[in-house]
Amino acid sequence: MLVVSDTSPLTSLLQVGQGGLLPALFDRVLIPQAVGDELLRYHTALPDYLEVRTVQDRRAVDEFHRVLDLGESEAIVLASECEAQFLLMDEKRGRLVATSRGLAVIGLLGVLLLAKKAGHIHSVRSLIDELHAKAGFFVSDAVRMAALRAAGEGP
Repeated sequence: MLVVSDTSPLTSLLQVGQGGLLPALFDRVLIPQAVGDELLRYHTALPDYLEVRTVQDRRAVDEFHRVLDLGESEAIVLASECEAQFLLMDEKRGRLVATSRGLAVIGLLGVLLLAKKAGHIHSVRSLIDELHAKAGFFVSDAVRMAALRAAGEGP
């Protein structure tokens, strides 16, 4: 299974030492050049499992870049170009643009749910708490509770 990722979910996972979840869950993890550049602003090196790709359709990137940042724009176009099974993105506006283009979008919470189901993590709750404390990851109480219920950890 192929996933294309935006910057923020990758950065969040790397900040809590869980970057290895992505290659455990997906056969290939692709990022566009803009996401690679953004990651290198905050991390000394890119993980070996990330494949950096150049987006071909610059016109589409320019169109999306009117309302989204460059990394999001390139990630959407790359996911479309390589027919990825998922686009990993958390930003609401980017997710809306991607789904309106027919892309299947998964967020960081979706990755955590897949990881728990596959036995790669024991607790979605503790990882959400760690992501919040160390990476500034925030979700509303309603979204958090829905994810915990889906993980079998909620009321």
